[in-house]
Amino acid sequence: MRCPLLAAALVLVTLPAAAAEVVSEIVVHSAVAAGLRHHEAKAVWERMKPGDEVTLVREIDNPHDPNAVRVEWNGRVLGYLPRADNASVARQLDRGNPLRARIARLGKYRNHRLKLEIDVFLRL
Repeated sequence: MRCPLLAAALVLVTLPAAAAEVVSEIVVHSAVAAGLRHHEAKAVWERMKPGDEVTLVREIDNPHDPNAVRVEWNGRVLGYLPRADNASVARQLDRGNPLRARIARLGKYRNHRLKLEIDVFLRL
């Protein structure tokens, strides 16, 4: 009887180094973006897809939220990480830690408001 785990392990061992490259990452935060209706999310909604990278931009001088973190896709402002839970991401960005983010899910609420879920991660 063949052991599927052993067979998989043998395949991994025999792959060339370039093909076996593994990118490790740790998801450090997940959130539903806020303020989508006030920015450009609706204009680019049909072009975005889960897995797309988004840019996190720290807004230290934001008059409404001292921990503001703007979310952009291809240079277009989508919204912000929610004020209620953005402090840890803001702190890490302020420290210069190389956080990255991507679209986890796109959806709509029953009232047709847009729902953009973001995963923030650290690539090792």
